[in-house]
Amino acid sequence: MSHYDDLVADALTRVKEIMPWDLSKRLAAGDAPVLLDVREPAEFALLRIPASINVPRGVLEQSCEWDYDETVPLLAAGREQEIVVICRSGKRSALAADTLQQMGYTSVVSLKTGVRGWNDFEQPLTDENGKVVDGDSAEQLLAPHLRPEQLKPKIS
Repeated sequence: MSHYDDLVADALTRVKEIMPWDLSKRLAAGDAPVLLDVREPAEFALLRIPASINVPRGVLEQSCEWDYDETVPLLAAGREQEIVVICRSGKRSALAADTLQQMGYTSVVSLKTGVRGWNDFEQPLTDENGKVVDGDSAEQLLAPHLRPEQLKPKIS
């Protein structure tokens, strides 16, 4: 039986990753790939990398095809475009990048360490209104908020 981290590790055998500082250099040089954030809409509304678009992982496949309610023309129009897939930590983005590659996208990478790593590298994040979110506030928003019932049971 595979667990979540096993699935991510398997995907990473096929998916390339880019570090936040490398993406930052590319963006500063005007080399802007599509920044595809696959987090849930509520997460994306709180903070995001500027110029990123939100396509939640749950509708990713449909968003990449024409003739669906979820179709995103930018994605459906070109499987050759460069895409950097983003999530909170780099795990969902690895799975999403793997899916995109299976769908024929030829230039896809996952942002290693995700938005958390982007923030740790002190790169700008904005909220849904385009207002810059300071690093400390972003860190609080990105921290896991687990309820007790979500924690692994302790074996005595």
